Amino acid sequence: MTMPVDAPRDRLVHAAVEHFAEAGVADRSLRAIAAALGTSHRMLIYHFGSREGLLAAVVAAVESGQRETLAALTADPDAEPAEVVRRFWTTITADAARYGPLFFELSAHAMHGRAHAEPLARTVVEPWLEPLAALFRRVGVPPEEALLRARLGLGVARGLLHDALVTGDMAGADAAVGVFIDLALRRPGTETRTGG
Repeated sequence: MTMPVDAPRDRLVHAAVEHFAEAGVADRSLRAIAAALGTSHRMLIYHFGSREGLLAAVVAAVESGQRETLAALTADPDAEPAEVVRRFWTTITADAARYGPLFFELSAHAMHGRAHAEPLARTVVEPWLEPLAALFRRVGVPPEEALLRARLGLGVARGLLHDALVTGDMAGADAAVGVFIDLALRRPGTETRTGG
């Protein structure tokens, strides 16, 4: 996962993402986090206001990085939608072992209504739908159905990523994604591929 690290605040966010990816978030104090990041408690307060402010910045960085990757892959209007989705899956799974557990840990915080993860409730689905729906519209899927397929695709990808991280069976998740792409991105009126 790439992040801009020019400003001091950006460097701290980057360091926090790397630290939490390695160790998890848990309930460490801001002082303990500062020590792990090689900075001071006062510096984290200055840039983020609180532990929750730092975690909110980490939430935003983890999720926005993936959306930026998708935006870059969909920028070419002539790109084959199925290939865009395959490349996106390959990109996110390359970093999944390191950053996936952090994403799912922060998602669980959002499910429990923790304040620092509240922004994730607004960004974990909605901003993804239009870019994904545009891929489905490229293959002739009607707009209303394209949005539904976008949400389905997002859920399938995250579910399979979770599956692979828990079971260690990335090859199985890759194969399932391939089948899903064939089914979901087929052009209306074409036959689906069958086994045998």
